[in-house]
Amino acid sequence: MTDKGTIFRELHKPGDPFLLVNAWDRGSARMMQAMGVKAIATTSAGHAFTQGRVDGGTLTRDEALAHAQDIVSAVAVPVSGDFENGFGEAPDVVAETIRLATEAGLAGCSIEDTALPAFTSYDFDLAVERIRAAASAARALASDFVLVARADGVMLGQYDCAEAIRRIQAFEAAGADCVYVPAPPGVEDLKRIIGSVGVPVNVLMSGAFSTLTMPELAKMGAARLSTGGSLARVAYSAAISVAEGMLKGDFTGLARAAAEDDINHLLTK
Repeated sequence: MTDKGTIFRELHKPGDPFLLVNAWDRGSARMMQAMGVKAIATTSAGHAFTQGRVDGGTLTRDEALAHAQDIVSAVAVPVSGDFENGFGEAPDVVAETIRLATEAGLAGCSIEDTALPAFTSYDFDLAVERIRAAASAARALASDFVLVARADGVMLGQYDCAEAIRRIQAFEAAGADCVYVPAPPGVEDLKRIIGSVGVPVNVLMSGAFSTLTMPELAKMGAARLSTGGSLARVAYSAAISVAEGMLKGDFTGLARAAAEDDINHLLTK
């Protein structure tokens, strides 16, 4: 039987992107699988929300691993972990996170260049060394594992696209299998990012980029389209909107609820 890491790796085809949906619990993961999604990812934001916390360094590594293992056990498709900064600054801590991730049954994971909870970016050399250590750990595993290196500084206002490109090129050289620059300023910047590396590039489908179509993204050379915490926030948005109405005495929003039979069908499919 082909291992999940190999199946996951084969989905990453520049110019033929696949949808990677970030699920926040077993139920959302099972429903996405039933609807035809070929791979699932965790979401640090969505997971944090379910624990009554904000995103960004509030989850421990043990909590994230247990959550990831729970989702892995709920679906048959490959699962990738959103593991923030690898739960530590030191390269050897990040390497250990990779080893633990595969023990949890994950087919891959992403590592950010962000120091949490400060939301500042690691210096270039340290950011690269962290990915080099993660890649070395991934290559030593018995099963295949897709390592995604994230340059989050553009999204956080820590550096510009030129620096993001310098970082992802270095991440590629350090052994990353896929790279990711969340929320670049515009489409032309995204095109430059995709064209700057030889490894697959993930695109976060949020904000202005949510208006792009699959064919448009394929033409740019994108390999993977992820949703981040957006789908979880859509679910929370619906709950907030309906609750606001109920607090004013308007219960009509509850009529928009999905039929229980429809949900049951997806959960048992």
